Amino acid sequence: MDVVAPPDGMDPGFDPLADRIQARLAAIVESSDDAIISKTLDGVIRTWNAGAERIFGYRAVEAIGRSITLIIPTELLDEEQEILARLSQGQRIDHYETVRMAKDGRRINVSLTVSPIRDAGGRIIGASKVARDVTERRQAEEALLAERRKALEVLEEADRRKDDFLALLAHELRNPLAPLRNGLEVMRLAAGDATAVAKMRDVMDRQLSHMVRLVDDLLDVSRISRNKMELRRSRVLLADVISSAVETTQPALVAAGHQLTVSLPPEPIHLDADLTRLAQVFSNLLNNSAKYTARGGHIRLTATREGGQVSVAVQDDGVGIPAFALPNIFEMFSQVDRSIERSTGGLGIGLALVKGLVEMHGGTVEAASPGQGKGSTFTVRLEVLKDRTETPPGTLALEYPDSAGLRRRILVVDDNRDSADSMAMMLQLQGNEVRTAHDGFAAIELAEQFRPQVILMDIGMPKLNGYEATRRIREQLWGQDMAVIALTGWGQEEDRARSKEAGCAGHLVKPVNVPDLEALLAELPQECE
Repeated sequence: MDVVAPPDGMDPGFDPLADRIQARLAAIVESSDDAIISKTLDGVIRTWNAGAERIFGYRAVEAIGRSITLIIPTELLDEEQEILARLSQGQRIDHYETVRMAKDGRRINVSLTVSPIRDAGGRIIGASKVARDVTERRQAEEALLAERRKALEVLEEADRRKDDFLALLAHELRNPLAPLRNGLEVMRLAAGDATAVAKMRDVMDRQLSHMVRLVDDLLDVSRISRNKMELRRSRVLLADVISSAVETTQPALVAAGHQLTVSLPPEPIHLDADLTRLAQVFSNLLNNSAKYTARGGHIRLTATREGGQVSVAVQDDGVGIPAFALPNIFEMFSQVDRSIERSTGGLGIGLALVKGLVEMHGGTVEAASPGQGKGSTFTVRLEVLKDRTETPPGTLALEYPDSAGLRRRILVVDDNRDSADSMAMMLQLQGNEVRTAHDGFAAIELAEQFRPQVILMDIGMPKLNGYEATRRIREQLWGQDMAVIALTGWGQEEDRARSKEAGCAGHLVKPVNVPDLEALLAELPQECE
């Protein structure tokens, strides 16, 4: 092989290619964003690139020749001895995360890769170190971990409040069940005592109404949280809303001996609102004040026009609200340990319902209290409708049609035999001819035989549900003129839509409100053939 001689005057050992490679490697090291440092086995710095200067703040002339401990925090000096010991054994250290110190005192999170440097004979003579600044990444990870810890704490708190709520719900449902059972026993033992029976009947009616309100509130909060509630808005007078709320709350106020003062603006205030739902807001607030105000207390409801808004405040001189509880007072499952809560009871969902309904109306609600024992104020703010020239329509008093004396053939379908039998007994006492069935197939068979004018159809039944039973009845020539009314525990909007689609003429939720049932029956054919 021919050997090419080097140019005249050039060192015979000169290798142009190796020199170019060496120069390129040096350029790469110098331009790297990472700190690339070499040191002796004694820890003395031999090289220091621009990346090291940028990260640690020392210029090369300040660092080279000094100990690597220049950038190691005092409490981590033992760590460096361990690294040097591992290097002496020929080990490579990859992605070792630790902390180093900058010239200005800043602590920097770094990821280190440390490799042994060997001489031509393979003897370890030093180490090369690549240090990458991972401070931002570590800060992001720590922030994420903090967020996760906070989210976990929130979930744990919500879970705790849910458990407390479920325990309280069980307690609140058992409370009315006790007088219901007691009332039944009294009615059995005192069957001949009309006064005792009438008294127990009133007690049972009140307790049943209380249970229905609890369930209705729970369902309303659930609908709001899932965006399933629909408002039936119209142009309404604030005075009508307040009047309805006061009428609903009046029994509780009288029973507690409270004095209620209502102050409204002299001019009419019109709102774009669902009168029933907005009245529910203020009746809940009035009930809340009545509950947490000692007997004989004072409650004020004051409405004030504020430009394009109206502010309605419900103020009491009751037990008040501690400052720590105010930020969460409207949250679901939130319970405030007030001094008279044990005696008043309650699920703590009324205020969550208030907030949801107010916000659905585009308004706001806030709570304020000077502290425990100093009363509280709940303020609702709503947009006011612009005045119109025509006189607003007066409020209409809704009356249920009187169905007394009407006689019909009615089929009651319910897989709960007690529910079916008690409904049948009530309808029979009103003069109707009644039969009962306890599943969908039996309902179809009995409907063909009995030919009822009205079928009260349960929905959730074994064998064949109420929807399908209704469809099959309506498909028959003999069933096309029968009025099917869903009477069920399912009361969501989608349930009503499904019952209507199946062919039901109405949808009532258990326990049925008798006037509602009578209103539907009064619209149907009146006499049996």
